[in-house]
Amino acid sequence: MAYIKNISRRHFVASLGLVGGGLLLGCDPTTYSSEASDEPLTYFDPNLFVQLSSDGKVTIVASRSEMGQGVRTSLTATIADEMDADWDLVSVKQAPGDKSYGNQNTDGSRSIRTRFMPMRKMGASARFMLIAAAAKMWKVDASECHTEKHHVIHSSGKKVFYGDLADKGMVLDVPEDVKLKDPSEFNYIGKGLKSIDIHDFVSGKATYGIDVRVPEMKVAAIARCPVTFGSVKSFDKTAALQVTGVEQVIEIPRVETPMGALGGIAVIATNTWAAEKGKAALVIEWDEGENKGFTSTEYLEEIYTNIKNTAKVNNEKGDVEQAFKSADQVLERKFTTHLLAHAPMEVPNAVAWVKEDGSCEIWAPSQAPQGARSEVANFLGIGEEKVTVNVTLLGGGFGRKAKHDFVVEAAAVSKAIKAPVQVVWSREDDIQHSYYHSCSAQFLKASLDKAGKVTGWLHQTAFPSIASTFSPGEKYGAKWEVGQGAGNIRYEIENTKSENGAAPAPVRIGWMRSVHHTNHTFASNIFADEIAHKLGKDPLAHRLELIGSDRVENAKNPYAYNSKRLKNVLEIAAKNAQWGRELPQGHGMGLAVEYCFNSYVASVVEVAVADGKVKVVKAFMAIDCGLVVNPDTVKAQMEGSAVFGTSIALHGKLTAKDGAIEQSNFHDYKVARTNEAPEVQVEIVESQAPPGGVGEPGSPITAPAIFNAVFDATNKRFYSFPLSDHSLV
Repeated sequence: MAYIKNISRRHFVASLGLVGGGLLLGCDPTTYSSEASDEPLTYFDPNLFVQLSSDGKVTIVASRSEMGQGVRTSLTATIADEMDADWDLVSVKQAPGDKSYGNQNTDGSRSIRTRFMPMRKMGASARFMLIAAAAKMWKVDASECHTEKHHVIHSSGKKVFYGDLADKGMVLDVPEDVKLKDPSEFNYIGKGLKSIDIHDFVSGKATYGIDVRVPEMKVAAIARCPVTFGSVKSFDKTAALQVTGVEQVIEIPRVETPMGALGGIAVIATNTWAAEKGKAALVIEWDEGENKGFTSTEYLEEIYTNIKNTAKVNNEKGDVEQAFKSADQVLERKFTTHLLAHAPMEVPNAVAWVKEDGSCEIWAPSQAPQGARSEVANFLGIGEEKVTVNVTLLGGGFGRKAKHDFVVEAAAVSKAIKAPVQVVWSREDDIQHSYYHSCSAQFLKASLDKAGKVTGWLHQTAFPSIASTFSPGEKYGAKWEVGQGAGNIRYEIENTKSENGAAPAPVRIGWMRSVHHTNHTFASNIFADEIAHKLGKDPLAHRLELIGSDRVENAKNPYAYNSKRLKNVLEIAAKNAQWGRELPQGHGMGLAVEYCFNSYVASVVEVAVADGKVKVVKAFMAIDCGLVVNPDTVKAQMEGSAVFGTSIALHGKLTAKDGAIEQSNFHDYKVARTNEAPEVQVEIVESQAPPGGVGEPGSPITAPAIFNAVFDATNKRFYSFPLSDHSLV
């Protein structure tokens, strides 16, 4: 047998020739320094997020987590722009989990939405102080000075480099209020910047959670009960301890906090391979608990029945029942969707080190480090100030890494073995023990008058709620959950109602990219398309008719729904797709549209059906997300959303039998491969409206657009994803 060389991912990336060689050129900061010096650097820290050193380098703190969405670049650019900093002299430093940085939860497509103005003010205050320092040095009035690319310039023409002001800014008061730039003065915002992390990404220098190494660190793999919330009856560790590299086998407890650990048997070893081999050798008898009867097929029928028997009104306008009674036609339809896993490429993992002094240091790919800090402190029974959470880069998150059961597990093992330890989930662990995206059963009903106008719209839904994670036993969705695509009907229909039926949670339910829009937007867009065909109308024209007149609802809200913006993105996507053009034999085109996470999105998808199999050819997407900080990031997010949504459309389905998830890895829980991913064209609407969400809005419109396109190509309508369930993949 040939020698097998242990090649790390780092070595592999480097071997591709991406390290050095001039692929990516950096700058030489000394070029900008006014004079070379061996003197120690001095630093100017105008606020928690900005540091200027006397060599001119600006370090900006990123308080949000980077999982490929480009937030470290976008937020950094926002500060740098207001500061008039030279982008080549700017670097980014990741903040640990700490309340001083405000809410660090990187979810809900809200980083730019909530941080855009605060970050601008951080940069502007730094610029204001640098001007004040220069004016004081020159003995001139600050109003006579302005800034350009890392310099303060006086009206006389003299100028000073930012780095030479580092020691002068320290004595100035931080301004309470500053004037922000006019958007016409932006240098980086809206212009397009490459990722500040791109060099590290492609050179293998980037540190993800799974790359962390601590001296004397052990590795642990954990066996968990196949049924959620089951427990250990007994176990035999004899065979596991015989695996070379395995050092200990211990039981860790279930932690009954919202993001606590499931508990199980931990195998501690010198390396991951030995830990996994040891886990496989364990003999465990489980008490499967009360969820052992959960079978997903029966569950969906059960909660669909609950819609009819237990539904609560979520939102209501007009009189839907009267609209149905007086209708010329009534159309109704049942939809079902399945449990989904996030399946990020980097599996959950964390390093924990519970030290002799009782403190704990964590390294983790966390979307919400403050939550991780709190969970670990709670488990260890210590104050949060004794827990340090270092945030690494994330190899994908999609909401999974905002739940910190894997971090608590690492703390539990480290405490037990009195050593630093890395807990690494296998792909099978991630698929079979996750916080799942909710399944759903839905019923939609519409009334039509003689003119073909929709007069009534009922959207009933039942799904295990995320609220059940925080309030065990909760059977109903929160109002905001129903509101995502079902409760807030965006069509101009006189009579509407949304209702929510009871659905107990047999597994752990969490948020996943687009959250409940994934299910509700799927059903409502297919149903609207079906109505159009029922009436013999063009789906595009009919959808614009449903959205209705130009109007703004709740106008005092800066994110008030604006029907004109929704119609605009739909028309743009349709125009780019050349909606109505003659298609090749076997091709079809479908559309979907949504107001989602404060952004307006639309997609027109073309599919090809040959030999009974669907190929998603191209997605034409349009987004109006208000003011755009980094167009490249927005485009990338929409492209990623299209692939994410295509995965759901083609393959998105987890099933459970006797309480256990039946799928285990990418062979039976597939994501769209390169040959299945569509070509994606994105158009971003120019706008000065407040920034909306970007990471999530594009995903939920993709699956219904694909399904509507399949109908256009085949004249067959399907009401549940994935298409693989209908033998079309």
